[in-house]
Amino acid sequence: MNTRTRFAPSPTGYIHVGNVRSALFPYLIARQTDGQFVLRIEDTDRARFVPGAEDLILDALEWLGIDWDEGPRKGGDKGPYHQSERLAIYHRWAQKLISKGLAYADPYTPEEVQSFREQAKAAKKAFLYRDYRPENPPEWDGTKPLRFKVSHPKRYTWDDAVMGELSAGPEALDDFILIKADGYPTYNFAHIVDDAEMGITHVIRGIEYISSTPRYLSLYEALDITPPVLACLPHIMAPDGKKKLGKRDGAKSVTDYRTDGILPEAMLNFLASMGWNDGTEQEIFTKDELIEKFSLDRVQKSGARFDEKRLLWMNGYWIRSLDLDDLYRRVANYWPAEAAAYEDVYKKQVLALAQDRLKTLAELSMMTRYFFAEPVRNDELITSNKQLKKLDETEIRELLTAAIDQFEAMDAWTPETIQETLNQLLETTGQKPGILFSLIRIAVTWAPFSPQLNDTLALLGRDRAVTRLKNF
Repeated sequence: MNTRTRFAPSPTGYIHVGNVRSALFPYLIARQTDGQFVLRIEDTDRARFVPGAEDLILDALEWLGIDWDEGPRKGGDKGPYHQSERLAIYHRWAQKLISKGLAYADPYTPEEVQSFREQAKAAKKAFLYRDYRPENPPEWDGTKPLRFKVSHPKRYTWDDAVMGELSAGPEALDDFILIKADGYPTYNFAHIVDDAEMGITHVIRGIEYISSTPRYLSLYEALDITPPVLACLPHIMAPDGKKKLGKRDGAKSVTDYRTDGILPEAMLNFLASMGWNDGTEQEIFTKDELIEKFSLDRVQKSGARFDEKRLLWMNGYWIRSLDLDDLYRRVANYWPAEAAAYEDVYKKQVLALAQDRLKTLAELSMMTRYFFAEPVRNDELITSNKQLKKLDETEIRELLTAAIDQFEAMDAWTPETIQETLNQLLETTGQKPGILFSLIRIAVTWAPFSPQLNDTLALLGRDRAVTRLKNF
């Protein structure tokens, strides 16, 4: 079987992490089997359509390296790949159902439908539209909604590639709308037609679609379509693990994570391992490793908690794994403004020192500004330090004066000689590294943290370091 998977987002806003995972898993399956990965834009909900949203989705996928074989910006022989351009196709399939007596024009007004709901409620019954189906519906001319007719409600049992064997009784089936009065199809109808026309073999989406699967199965049956492999992914949960991740829980768009300095390698690694593992203790996966090892039967049935600390840990790992030239290209937009006046060679030296400490690319500006501009004094860095706040003004002056004297007397100014001098200062002052080194570091950088002190001092240069100690 030629594997063909798809991702079919709606351009109704930004693409979030749940969307990306629903793109990543079918992408991995397609690449693993030398199949095709199709991108289709489901833009039939015109009320929720957001101009520009499609470009955000495509740009995010390209940034992540989730490349598609067919779809927008690529073309293909199964198009069009926008549902809004496929209306004639949906109407052709709708006519098949009408000719079979399995679809009818809905003549009721919203007020009449509401009265049916109230009747069902008064009778203490679940509202099913098929219980109020018109006996002699008018011929469908496209001005009224077209509904699917459930001719023989029955129990459906199916195998979900993630959730296992599932079933639902006839109460889950109803006469749902296929095509709305505006001529656009509903998701329930359009995605089944599109998947059939495009030869999709695996449909992977969120767990919220499980309840609608019996309807899809009844429609597959009515249209004589063999259902593809169905797989529903559990929700990505909020950090507390109690509810689905939402904006109120700090969930951001993929574009925001990119702006914040998250690497695409880290985001892919993070999302793939949220709710999936290969059965080992391995946590860091390259894209090639994910393609090799991914399988739907290793996706967990329960929701995966969104842990941003883990994302930052992974991002720090991936930053450290980059060679310096590659990292330098990636941080081009994250330098402090003052760095523009400095040569590439010096900036690369700064970056080499900061690389091991970076958790995101966006931290670069804050972490390195003191290499390019005079830092702003912030006494809270001392008063909030449990050890330094115990020192009085005289003790601080004596420690820094001793450091100035030793630094000015040094013959060579290298990381090695600076470390020797710092060690000598520990002996002559009788202080602990946590006090003396922290005090010198703060006086020179006024930053909450910095790279190794001797390396920092060496790159700043003796004159600049000593001047800052004197200014303190």
